[in-house]
Amino acid sequence: MNDIDIRQVVQEELNNIAPEVDLASVDPAADLREALDIDSMDFLNFVTAIHHRLGVEIPELDYPKLVTLDGAVAYIAAKLGTSKT
Repeated sequence: MNDIDIRQVVQEELNNIAPEVDLASVDPAADLREALDIDSMDFLNFVTAIHHRLGVEIPELDYPKLVTLDGAVAYIAAKLGTSKT
């Protein structure tokens, strides 16, 4: 799984949480909670969905690394040991 595949999974899971938001218009460096107007429970649901879908263990201490789209993709790629291609 490469960064493009990971980004697709992240966007699909975010779309499940905030279907009314056009993710293409969200700055990949923006705080997802603010950009998508989601609360902490929605963010936890997102983290849980990523865990279930990709099998990535995400300790609570690492949650801040997932607050942006780019950050989430980079974090998951590192956890999966994938390349950028």
